[in-house]
Amino acid sequence: MRAVIQRVSYGKVTVEDKVVGAIDKGILALVGMSSDDNKETMDYMINKILNLRIFEDEQEKMNLSLKDINGGLLVVPNFTLYGDCRKGRRPSYVSGASVSQASKLYEDLIQAFKKAYAQVEQGQFQAEMKVDLLNDGPVTLLIDSDRNF
Repeated sequence: MRAVIQRVSYGKVTVEDKVVGAIDKGILALVGMSSDDNKETMDYMINKILNLRIFEDEQEKMNLSLKDINGGLLVVPNFTLYGDCRKGRRPSYVSGASVSQASKLYEDLIQAFKKAYAQVEQGQFQAEMKVDLLNDGPVTLLIDSDRNF
């Protein structure tokens, strides 16, 4: 599983002119699934995202987590995170999960996030989404469950 984590002042996802998920201050996470993902992968990503210390404390040091600030979490599915651009000009998505597998993994991930944290919003799997956000900082991080980066 891969995620692009963005500390945001706000974020929202719109599908067909309808807002399907929105948060104020918090984290917008674009998440891609691989064919190797499982419950252990999800647990790792949930723990990492909820506990990343990327919010500033009173001394303006990034010492606080999403849980510490009671911020929102907006989780958006994004299969292109497994696009391999090393060869040619068209990304290859062979290492990404199949649509049916990714759909199940995404739903399981959302349910696990909601079990672990109260303020979880989500995008819509396999939809043409418009993502609107104000990146705060900017703070943008990459997380890979295989710890490639």
